[in-house]
This record gives sequence, structure tokens and C-alpha cells, in this order.
Amino acid sequence: MKNNPAILFCTLWTLFTVQPAYAESPAINGFIAQMTAKHQFDATELHTLFKQVTIQNEIIEKITSPAEALPWQKYRDLFLTEKRIENGIKFWNDNASTLNAVEQHYGVPAEVIVAIIGVETSYGQRKGGFRVIDALSTLAFAYPPRSAFFTGELEKFLLLCRNETMNPLEPTGSYAGAMGMPQFMPSSYLAYAVDFDNDKHRDIWQNPSDAIASVANYFVKQGWQSGQLIAARLQAKDDRYKKFLGKDLKPNLRLSTLQSNGINTKENLSLNGKIKLLAFEIDQGTELWAGLDNFYVITRYNHSPLYAMAVYQLSQAILNKRSSML
Repeated sequence: MKNNPAILFCTLWTLFTVQPAYAESPAINGFIAQMTAKHQFDATELHTLFKQVTIQNEIIEKITSPAEALPWQKYRDLFLTEKRIENGIKFWNDNASTLNAVEQHYGVPAEVIVAIIGVETSYGQRKGGFRVIDALSTLAFAYPPRSAFFTGELEKFLLLCRNETMNPLEPTGSYAGAMGMPQFMPSSYLAYAVDFDNDKHRDIWQNPSDAIASVANYFVKQGWQSGQLIAARLQAKDDRYKKFLGKDLKPNLRLSTLQSNGINTKENLSLNGKIKLLAFEIDQGTELWAGLDNFYVITRYNHSPLYAMAVYQLSQAILNKRSSML
């Protein structure tokens, strides 16, 4: 039987973190030296800070079993629930003026922004219970497969705390260090977070206006095309579609090519426009979809076609039900 990497890491780092010299480990000392030399942080303050950081085995366990590993049908059922749709309508109604203003300014539909926040944190109700510094430190220093990435995010987190005059020990988020209503990683916060109400703070934790505008700004910077479709259902005459499937999420096929292989859609799509062919397994068989450029933009938020499709379908469910109530 093969060793489980999560168990191995947890065992090794349980031994490591109980030792008194944890905060003086070579990894921590090296990181502190980098932060002082590169960003002029005070080394003594950082040493004091990291003495209060806790490496958590639960974080490693969670990152090795993400929800995106689920089959599509089970993944979809996590997010397309009546409760999440109803709460999405309430969130939209409660923040209608902001959503309207943001949609007008950025060109990102309100329903898509609402769905992102709904999938990420159930409209701010579940922003995560881990201290961000614990999550990032655990994954930076106790999870070798992603150490480089999370060390960079830890660096960005300390920078944003300094910029926003926040105590690094206070912000909470997901097990991966994602923060606030839209679950931005620190690098995304620095690059895309918006102070939409001009109160001199980019508050994505408690301020819906900043969170909503930050999601829209993220999408625009990733290439969102205002007024364009996100996805379209496809129908296939046979299994020739399988040869066009692939892991790359960027649209790379022309509809004309698919049509010549028995794959069609009822949507009015350009024959020369590029799409990504997607297949989702459901209880009744396989659903085929065309992911367009805006679908690809959603996958920049979370690099999973399951995630992007859940956001899209939730957005349509919220929009349709809300429209029927007006």
C-alpha cells in the first residue's frame, strides 16, 4: 500500500511544531530575512509574530481533498440548492444599488457576481474559520508540494496587512488562506481589491460594496467581455466529441469544426468563434457544453471547469427566479 502524503506530512510536522524552536527554524528565519531585506520589515517584530503562529494538520488534510475532486453531479449538488438560490436573491436585493452601479461600471452581470460570492462563502456567511497567517504558514513551511506558492502568498499577506494597517493575527479565511466574502488570496487582494465606497479601506470581509466591486474588477482584469455569453449547451450525434476533449480550459475549437463532427447548439454562436468543449457526467449520462471566453475568465478565479459551471448555473438560477418574482 502506498504512503498517503497528507498523513506523512502531518506526522512529520506534528513532531516539528511541538518543538520550542519552531519559530527559529531555518525556513522561518530565511523568510524573515527575505522580508526584512526586500520589504524593510522589522526582524524582531516578525520573530515575535511567528512565535504566535500555529501549524495546523487539519489544513494539510483539507488541501489534499478539495471539493473539485468530486464528480460533477455531487459537486453541482453542493451549490445549486434552493437555499443558496433563495439567499442569492436576498443578497441581490439587499445590495441592489451597489450591484447595479458595479454592473454599469465594470460590465460584469450582477447575477455572476452574486453567484461567485454565493459559491465562495454563501454570501459572506462562511468566510472561513482559520487565521490566514496560520493557513499560509502551514502551507508555506509544512506542505512541500505547494511551498513556493504559499510562501509568496504569505509575503503578500504581510504586505497587505501593513498597507491596510491590519494586525496579521486577526484576519480569518479558508484553509488555503483565501479571504473575505469573495475569498481572495493575498496576491489577488493586492492586485484587484477595490475601495468602492471610498472609505480608504479595501474591506472584503465586512463591506459588501468593496467585495462586489472587487469581484467585478478581477473579472475585467482577466478579460471579461461585456454582453457576451458564458456557456451554451451542445448536442452530439455520437461519441466523436470525445476526441475534442482536453485539459486546457482556454477556448481552442471553432464551432464549425464541431458541427462537421456532429456537434451542434441551439444558441446563435459564431461559426468562427473559439469555444472549449466540456463534458460533465450526470446521473442520466453526459452533458456537453461550449465554454466561451467569459467561461474561461471564471476559471481564472478557480482553475476548475466544475467550479465555473457551478457559478454559471447558480447565476442563471438566481437570475431566473428573481426575475419571475419582480
